[in-house]
Amino acid sequence: MAGYRWDRANDPSAGTPLAVARVTSTADVQTVVRFAATHNISVVTRGAGTGLSGGATAIDGCIVISTERMRAIEVDPQTRTATVEPGLLNAEVKRAVAEHGLWYPPDPSSWEICSIGGNIATNAGGLCCVKYGVTTDYVLGLTVVLADGTAVELGGPRVKDVAGLPLT
Repeated sequence: MAGYRWDRANDPSAGTPLAVARVTSTADVQTVVRFAATHNISVVTRGAGTGLSGGATAIDGCIVISTERMRAIEVDPQTRTATVEPGLLNAEVKRAVAEHGLWYPPDPSSWEICSIGGNIATNAGGLCCVKYGVTTDYVLGLTVVLADGTAVELGGPRVKDVAGLPLT
């Protein structure tokens, strides 16, 4: 469990998690979050752990929800979109879309080893962001698990589905 205490920020105040849940689906995330909510346990979500902002730093007694096993991707060349699970690495997204003649521009310095979930959480950019934008410029929708374990869909597969407050 020690490897799940902190990300690349190496925060010396990182706590020791009570448990690490290596989830494989949204339903798994919901189950863990519902358990944590029922027992008043904090949760910390973690992708690849490459962040420098401390977002994946554990606190004492929390449950770390690791998305490293959520790695599915479905590319639709017709709509020029991809549906991606949060544990998939940025480099894997780039390779998968390139097979269809597409390009995913966000390229944080850790692009070969960072996860898409972490990129979304930090709105990662990179050198290409000046011309092509940052991660949220390429997010049309999200499936999000709320603190009570409810899963909600934000946005959608089309640009016109993204109406209202900019939650993505």
